[in-house]
Amino acid sequence: MRGWPSTEDCFPLKSIPNPGLILDKPLWAQTWLVAKHTKKVGIVGKYRACYGAFLRKMVKKIEISQHATYTFCGKTKMKGRAVGIWHCGSCMKTMAGGAWTYNTTSAVTVKSAIRRLKKLKDQ
Repeated sequence: MRGWPSTEDCFPLKSIPNPGLILDKPLWAQTWLVAKHTKKVGIVGKYRACYGAFLRKMVKKIEISQHATYTFCGKTKMKGRAVGIWHCGSCMKTMAGGAWTYNTTSAVTVKSAIRRLKKLKDQ
């Protein structure tokens, strides 16, 4: 069989909600036949069965942290504007950060080292 399967092969006519309906697209492209939610895959459901499960799991972790809101100035209003640019909606401050998360692990390490050295200097 070449090309797309016929609509009768995919779905019998009794599965159409209104058989007298005039279809402007083939039956397999109708929006009422498409699933509306994903159970397990979440945000990476848009990639369907492409790229492999391991890569989709990695991308899922990154995209969830990328679209999350972070706590800053006591409120959960810190959102990413562009790559590495983060903006707080309550205090209207814009600052640099990581590409996918507000604080990167290396930045946290450097901040703690600076804090420790300042504390040693003051003693």
